[in-house]
Amino acid sequence: MLKGKKIVIGITGSIAAFKIPALIRLFKKEGADVKVMMTPAAKDFITPLTLSTLSGHPVIIEPFDSNTGAWNSHVELGQWADLYLLAPITANTLAKMAHGIADNFLMTAYLSAKCPVFFAPAMDLDMFRHPTTQKNIEIIKSYGHHLIEPAVGELASGLCGAGRMEEPEIVFDLISEFFNFKNTPFYGKKVMVTAGPTYEPIDPVRFIGNHSSGLMGFCIADEFARQGADVTLISGPVKIYTEVTGINRIDVVTAAEMFDECIAAASAKDIIVMAAAVADFSPANPSPLKIKKSAKPTPLKLSPTKDILAELGKSKTPGQFLAGFALETENEEKNARKKLDDKNLDMIFLNSLNDEGAGFNKPTNKVTILFSNGNVQRLPLKSKPEIAKDIVRIIASVI
Repeated sequence: MLKGKKIVIGITGSIAAFKIPALIRLFKKEGADVKVMMTPAAKDFITPLTLSTLSGHPVIIEPFDSNTGAWNSHVELGQWADLYLLAPITANTLAKMAHGIADNFLMTAYLSAKCPVFFAPAMDLDMFRHPTTQKNIEIIKSYGHHLIEPAVGELASGLCGAGRMEEPEIVFDLISEFFNFKNTPFYGKKVMVTAGPTYEPIDPVRFIGNHSSGLMGFCIADEFARQGADVTLISGPVKIYTEVTGINRIDVVTAAEMFDECIAAASAKDIIVMAAAVADFSPANPSPLKIKKSAKPTPLKLSPTKDILAELGKSKTPGQFLAGFALETENEEKNARKKLDDKNLDMIFLNSLNDEGAGFNKPTNKVTILFSNGNVQRLPLKSKPEIAKDIVRIIASVI
């Protein structure tokens, strides 16, 4: 799957540069054409001769040859590449990427690149954990670039922790998998998924919520991302994380916050799957102070929250696919069908609390899929990651 692919590798001044020759060999063995750039500091860790011998191309370090005046075009290189991999990348270069500082050839090529960008940090534990490094990584990810998370292991300092650049075989597998995305029906598609509960404040301490863990929505987001989609995940307060890098996660707490984020993002999406368990009601007048137990009890007045799914159904753009979830306890299919019709959905995924092993806080799920054309498909009890694969596969069959 890498045959004929053009890959640029940018190496910065890290001891982890010793891993790059093995990575070049893996790329070349699979038929990729590899060109290498280095920062001047990277020469302290690995020689240009080694890299040019393995890649079959001269290694570029400076914008021009001071002896001959021959110029290296960063624009041409950035346009030549099918993929730009910065590995290993130091905290210093992360900061430059985040803020557009082009003070060497590697950075000018980065700013000219039109292709997907992957970056693999490598640094000591405390440097990686530092708030500025983490902030810079988040900024770079917001540009749509793909983070190759550093592994946990023994570091050059003698410490043990996160900061070790991933092994060449893993980096190779991630990039090979990425190129395989182009053969999927979701490559280049923009997808929005919601997940988790919302918490509606009664006072600064207490809230109205539900038992949703967010796992089903997270599994769906992960599966879309594995299939090459550009995924935005809008999540209520949960204690889980996505497994796939590159997902744009937006965290919210209340139904009102989720409404605002969904409406802001929806118009640019090709596919929307609303898996969040959004509160239908919110306290009308939450107290700014904690309500004391000794206080005289007062009725809790509730106000309906904005119906996100209905609003998305009204504003659905031509060709946009919109699906929702329905959790029911009685007249399940009838109620789910009404929700599908009333809210202008293309598909709805029905969960019943009467099904053992399905529902909130379970690792498994059982789903009945209702289509807008009247068809029904039933998925047996499976793990939620397996259900997510089925859901994404079925969506692919109808879009």
